Amino acid sequence: MDSLIAKADALSPTSKSKKSKKSRTASQTSSTQTLQSISASTSIPKSLRNLPQPENVHKHTHIANKRLRTLLHRQSQQNARADALLKDAADMLLVDEPGMIEVEGELEKTWRVGQSEIVGGAGQEAARGRRELKLDGGPYRCRYARNGRHLAIVGRKGHVATFDWQTGTLHSELQLLETCRDITFLHNHAYYAVAQKSHVFIYDQNGVELHRLKSHVEPTRLEFLPYHFLLASTGMTGFLKYQDTSTGKIIAEHRTKFGACNTMTQNSHNAVIHLGHQNGRVTLWTPNLPQPAVQLLAHLGPVVSASVDSSQGGRYMATAGRDGMVKVWDCRNWKGTVREWLVRGAGDIELEWSARGHLAVANSGTVNVYAPPMIHTPFVTKSKAIPPPLYLTHAIPHRPLTGVRFAPFLDVLTIGHAEGLSSILVPGVGEPNFDSREADPFENKKAKREREVKGLLEKIQPDMITLDSELIGSLAPPSKRTTSSDPNAPATSGEPRIEIEYARLPRYERLRASGKVDATEEQDFSDTDGEDEDGEKTNEKEERKKLKEKKKMRGRNKSLNRYLRKQKKNIIDPKVLALRAKMDKQREERRRAQLNASGDTHEGERLPSALERFRRSTKV
Repeated sequence: MDSLIAKADALSPTSKSKKSKKSRTASQTSSTQTLQSISASTSIPKSLRNLPQPENVHKHTHIANKRLRTLLHRQSQQNARADALLKDAADMLLVDEPGMIEVEGELEKTWRVGQSEIVGGAGQEAARGRRELKLDGGPYRCRYARNGRHLAIVGRKGHVATFDWQTGTLHSELQLLETCRDITFLHNHAYYAVAQKSHVFIYDQNGVELHRLKSHVEPTRLEFLPYHFLLASTGMTGFLKYQDTSTGKIIAEHRTKFGACNTMTQNSHNAVIHLGHQNGRVTLWTPNLPQPAVQLLAHLGPVVSASVDSSQGGRYMATAGRDGMVKVWDCRNWKGTVREWLVRGAGDIELEWSARGHLAVANSGTVNVYAPPMIHTPFVTKSKAIPPPLYLTHAIPHRPLTGVRFAPFLDVLTIGHAEGLSSILVPGVGEPNFDSREADPFENKKAKREREVKGLLEKIQPDMITLDSELIGSLAPPSKRTTSSDPNAPATSGEPRIEIEYARLPRYERLRASGKVDATEEQDFSDTDGEDEDGEKTNEKEERKKLKEKKKMRGRNKSLNRYLRKQKKNIIDPKVLALRAKMDKQREERRRAQLNASGDTHEGERLPSALERFRRSTKV
């Protein structure tokens, strides 16, 4: 059998017996030939290759545990390598630039191009996004599902409908016959919430009422956090409330103290809620803080609209006020506006950012779209109220304009107004590269069910919502404040100075390191440190000790007396007997000390008392 395997140029089987040098050489030659035969058609996985070390890897040198330090360093290397591979994949796949309107000469402007020309130049499938829906019951507000395929609309007079706007399939249509202010989808298009006159109601895909959330009183705006399964609402009462849709419990309820609120949006990067108030302030809220994380005086009048740019990782926020100003803020430092300009016309302003950073501003029957990077670029002049270059504009005669929404993954902008809805084409605003694990426009029932179950299993807790999304999962940085255990020891002494973290020092050492020790504490601690330098300190120390002993508790309520009283007298316990003998001895020593202090030298010749004979008879 061994000869057949050897002729087949394969690895020879291992044997327990010792082989000779010649047999080992033949086996090594056979294995080398086998390795050369398969190396041409095989490759080592990337995870097992000796890849070069990535740059800018954080080394956790401040961790004393060697095993933990090695594990964290390996994880940092893997994360850095994964980021590099993801960046390389994105560079290879996303090689095309986004399609935008291009003009031939400098004298031509993109905002002069109308919708008729854009529809004529676009493809047949893309041209379907240009629609006009005339409806009774306005003004209307709309909201797209996460995959961009389903649309929910709500009219001020109570008309509610959800449908697949690409195929025209109607899911549900309701006439609630009361004031409705906002609508939003929940974790998928099968459930949606409506902010009605008194409470928030949840309906399913067929229009059946499922829940009435009584705790949400007179709501005006709704937002749903998909990764946390939280429904947030604000309203006339001035409260911000978080409702967990998976358990049905109220997670948090914050009193804003700024009155009725009609403006709310969310930062999709860190799930922070932005509220705009009637006094011109913008506040940022998280479920785990009872007060706003950031409070900003943005406008001189009421804030009517706010939106956060998701293309830049939630770095920029745009706000609009009733004073006619549109301002762009940097959410990283809040040091001032990046850009601001005055919008002409009457009526409230509506804002919305697209997936590629385009800003839509709608008011007074006109929708203007501004393209990056001019929105994020500061423009310093004598007059700061200069708008950025206009990319596209479209006039709508139906007033007021009450809602602006970009369709995910498409170049479509939907505007809600008094007569219904209008959808226009804005080339270059949509991100066509979607992640099917997050939002898939072409998912079936099985994929929707799997995504829902996975989302519930990976639900993020509300306590993890913070302004800095990278804070969760990071390690605490090493303490910068360290001090020596003996600060008086010279640096040139033979013994090395032991550096201890500031947080681990005792109270007096922390006060001395920060320079906050007063004279009394310095004197008290100096008496206890080391040996006394002269007799004065020794005397003060003895006097302080005597005073401390004098203040000790004495008499019936001493701890040892209480212990002995609790013991049963009819039980002979060696421990109790020893304690009683010890106390008698101490009592006798105190008596002799008192006699010596009084000068009575005849302590041994003490006269018997009147009760002495009774004690003798008792002992007998």
